[in-house]
Amino acid sequence: MFDLKTLTRPAALFGLFMALAAANPAFAAATSSQFSFGGYLNAGSPASVDLAALQAYAAANPTAVKTVATTSGIYEGVSLSAFLGSYLKTDPSVPKNDILRGYAVATGSDGYKAVFSLAEMDKSFGNHNDIIAYKLNGADLTSSGFARIVAPDDVKAGRWVSNLSSLYVGHIPYTPGTGGVSDQFSIDGAVTNSISYDVTSLAAALPAQTVTVATPPLTGSSFTGVSLWDLLNLSGIVTDASVKNDILGKFVVATGSDGYQAIFSLGELHPSFGNIPVLVAYANGVGAGLGSKGFAELVVPGDVAKGGRYVSNLTGLTVVSVAAVPLPASALLMVSGLLGCAWHARRPKPLAA
Repeated sequence: MFDLKTLTRPAALFGLFMALAAANPAFAAATSSQFSFGGYLNAGSPASVDLAALQAYAAANPTAVKTVATTSGIYEGVSLSAFLGSYLKTDPSVPKNDILRGYAVATGSDGYKAVFSLAEMDKSFGNHNDIIAYKLNGADLTSSGFARIVAPDDVKAGRWVSNLSSLYVGHIPYTPGTGGVSDQFSIDGAVTNSISYDVTSLAAALPAQTVTVATPPLTGSSFTGVSLWDLLNLSGIVTDASVKNDILGKFVVATGSDGYQAIFSLGELHPSFGNIPVLVAYANGVGAGLGSKGFAELVVPGDVAKGGRYVSNLTGLTVVSVAAVPLPASALLMVSGLLGCAWHARRPKPLAA
């Protein structure tokens, strides 16, 4: 039971809001009419986007308009990748593939969030058909807000963020490495156990898998290694059981000895969501070492046109939890009302006549 006398304390206010949201999610999930837009964007990018702005973007960029057939009907909207790409800033200090260092966080009005790597949506890499939907079966969306994320390639709909209230683009800064052939890497960050691997311990960690790449530029090449998802789970990914699908708010950064990096969202890797196979390879298909690529290399056989996410000379895998998002405007209005109640409860009562 919350005491109104404590509600002037910010922590108590936030705790009350979260308790009410947990008890009744509909209480917290206001119907959105716009989403904030920020992060690693070019100057002049819109700070917020409403239905009219999305429709105007679609009219000006007809190739970005997409439809997705689902069991719920046909969603219409704009490509999430194309929309973000129209405003995305590029770091000129990064030698190549700066887009692999970026990610997007989609947040609903109830605070529910999901992370997407920019590469998983890019047509040269993952090529996933994620959209910002604003129509269903030809009609505007209603109870799910004016816009929602639809991720049709995912196994389950955990990353279909409804009542979209925020799109934030993140980017990890570039630090050049010393280069050279790697002989070990470490898993660290938001994990229970940080573990280092060399070629012997990596091969012994999990059952070996061999994959043959069917897409350019490595069509026909075979690699042997272990599942990236399974390897991360050996370190124990830290999640908050009180947060629904907390795993979707995280990503992993793969780093090579030269400082080259690529982000993978954990939602992209999770078997219940993106379910893409990524191999931490330690040998080619006939069992020989990888030579100048170091003792370990990431292999992403599902990427469609480029091998940019094949991070060679692997030195680190760092699990990152995205920062908590601010309360949505609707929640702030509710809290301000509670604050008013608290002030009313605390003010001195008039003396009886």
